[in-house]
Amino acid sequence: MTHLKEGDKAPELSGLNQQSELISLSDLNDKKLILFFYPKDNTPGCTAQACNLSENYSLLTKKGFHILGVSPDSIESHIKFINKYKFMYDLISDIDKKICLSYGVFGKKKFMGREYYGVNRTTFIINNNQIIEKIFTKVNTKNHTQQIIESYK
Repeated sequence: MTHLKEGDKAPELSGLNQQSELISLSDLNDKKLILFFYPKDNTPGCTAQACNLSENYSLLTKKGFHILGVSPDSIESHIKFINKYKFMYDLISDIDKKICLSYGVFGKKKFMGREYYGVNRTTFIINNNQIIEKIFTKVNTKNHTQQIIESYK
């Protein structure tokens, strides 16, 4: 569970996307940012979430959002994931989990009675002043766009 709260300044982030280009939070100040952290490329929940955002890409960009995904997967894994599903947004490779740790989304998880460490699926909406407006810790993977849009009504 993240230590960050709505109204907090978003931690700076800097990482390489699928084209090995450096992307930083400070580069994305022109729109509200949907920053979504997910555990692993090509897994059912992560695919559902990423595809839902991709299917609604035009709607979200018309509403002034920029989309950026982050996971501990490699650039090569992101390339395959993006090519398979034709995502129109960038994915950041956070192999060292530096970004995940700064946003407080890497930690203890439990699945089928087994405890382990991993990325807790979390989405942050960050405004152009780098302030966190919304945090989603209970992400509806199949309807995440609707969840985001409804939170702004």
